[in-house]
Amino acid sequence: MGRTVPTFTMVIQQEMESWSKFRRGLRKEDQEALDELFRAARLQLAGSAYAARPIPFESIAISMLLAHHRLIRTLEEQVRNLTTRIEPREEVNIRDDTAGSRLAGDDTGDDGEQGAHGHRMAV
Repeated sequence: MGRTVPTFTMVIQQEMESWSKFRRGLRKEDQEALDELFRAARLQLAGSAYAARPIPFESIAISMLLAHHRLIRTLEEQVRNLTTRIEPREEVNIRDDTAGSRLAGDDTGDDGEQGAHGHRMAV
């Protein structure tokens, strides 16, 4: 008779156990972060089992990366939404001033519209 192939849930559990000494050496908040990474890998069980990679940790790592990428996309979308809500600010010219006199408080009659490197800036 053949050998039973472990489920990917069992593979993830075995992988977690193999990292247990590493986990113990981490600070509490990092232990929690590592646990969250392995939870993220569990969310992709079907894809990982279907891939049947020769090195199971590859599927686990990709699952962790996928979770982070989804989070980054969500955060980027939230930033875009928040950015569109902010009222446009008044733009101010910043003149090229290599001596830095405007930064030092020297008022040359520009009414504070320009400063270093010739950039325009919101005030």
